[in-house]
Amino acid sequence: MTTETITIDGTDHGGTSRWDVLADQILGGHELTVEQGQTILESDDAEILDLMAAAYRIRRRAFGSTVQLYFLINAKSGLCPEDCGYCSQSKVATSPIEKYNLLSRETLLDGAREAAKRGARTYCMVISARGPNDREISTVEAVVPEIKEKYGLKICTSLGLLKPEDVTRLKACGVDRVNHNLNTSESFYREICTTHNYEDRLDTLRAVKTAGLEICCGGIVGMGERPLDIVYMAIALREIGVDSIPVNFLIPIKGTSLEDQNDLNPRYCLKVLALTRFANPDTEIRVAAGRERHLGSLQPLSLYAANSLFVGDYLTTKGQPPAADYKMIEEMGFVVTKESHVEGIGKRRGKH
Repeated sequence: MTTETITIDGTDHGGTSRWDVLADQILGGHELTVEQGQTILESDDAEILDLMAAAYRIRRRAFGSTVQLYFLINAKSGLCPEDCGYCSQSKVATSPIEKYNLLSRETLLDGAREAAKRGARTYCMVISARGPNDREISTVEAVVPEIKEKYGLKICTSLGLLKPEDVTRLKACGVDRVNHNLNTSESFYREICTTHNYEDRLDTLRAVKTAGLEICCGGIVGMGERPLDIVYMAIALREIGVDSIPVNFLIPIKGTSLEDQNDLNPRYCLKVLALTRFANPDTEIRVAAGRERHLGSLQPLSLYAANSLFVGDYLTTKGQPPAADYKMIEEMGFVVTKESHVEGIGKRRGKH
């Protein structure tokens, strides 16, 4: 594997864009460097189409023209003791959201039925909490086997900070994947949360990896971080060897600490997705919350880098109607799949 730094300045490459040159190197085994990541995020807007075309070449190797769909249910809302500045469910938020304890087995089954109806590959159950209590894990243990038997869905849980024994129970009942986001870089983390730290999140990810469960881990863009923080996060995700990366764009919700934070534009959001693909060439990348708001009419281009999306709503904010997602996928020439990679290709890097 090549480790040398490959220059991606404005050098003339005989009519080939500098992003195609970099894509060739990535496809050949080169790992994106911090400097190259910065260059992507700082590139001129006039290069957007060349950049996305190069990102698509990388995406196409592992995923072809396929798109995976995810359905998310907010299984426990509000009541969280953490102070994450982006979240309407945190203890410091005054957002007018619905608050309730863990949903019943019947309601969770209803959500799974809807996920299957919408063509989702994965059903994501999320709770607002520092971590799950025994009753909450017991409910998950009871409902997961029934969901898998009835609907054949993959199951992802997002339950907060987990201990090794929690992860063991989740794996035993049939959970396929655990979501726990880094959210940002290690150096910026203290700016968005003080009730736990970056290392606490890494401890959960280590427990998940040790147990042999898949890792869903991504971040939120637009919280006031530097472009360099996004680069560090994208590379950290590669080094951890995550299986799925949700890229969220901050929705500044009234009542949260970041309600006035709004400095994203569609071109920058596309650059972030391209960066994430260049840094993680064979990993599933999901364009997640905030795509409708921040990508606007450029949203279809996101699928040149990302290969999955949520169909439906998010935790406390609305997504676009599913019909709009299906139309976007079809008009871009993509097809919905329930396979993780194109047959015969899969992930090519040993660390994954």
